[in-house]
Amino acid sequence: MAALISRRFAEESVQFLGKKVSIETSDNKTYSGVLTGLNEKFDLILDHVDSQQIQKLMINGLFVKEVKLLERPFDLKALAERLSRVFPGLVKIREDVGAIIVMDKIKVTESGIEEGSGLSATRVKAIYDEFLRESKS
Repeated sequence: MAALISRRFAEESVQFLGKKVSIETSDNKTYSGVLTGLNEKFDLILDHVDSQQIQKLMINGLFVKEVKLLERPFDLKALAERLSRVFPGLVKIREDVGAIIVMDKIKVTESGIEEGSGLSATRVKAIYDEFLRESKS
């Protein structure tokens, strides 16, 4: 049971990577930036820090009090459900790597189609593009 909880926590934490976050430390300092690194000890690396003097910041996990996600995470499950309507039984979601696999050959991530080609990949891209447009409105 503990392994399942740890795995689920790790999967949720991965959603913060590459996103704008706000970090509050135990000494009540707050930093905002893009989370580019995270380990099991909760040591963090922030890039593009909202400060004129800090370009990149590493924070020891012992001092992390709170991490807030400042932007909406990409909804892999909703995209996978939409793809499943067109490709029933051929869509697998891999939350651990942040990807959807269609027909065991097309890999879709938050960034778009990363692997695959042909008519099926073209159809997946059209569904992905439509999903993005609807998500932003």
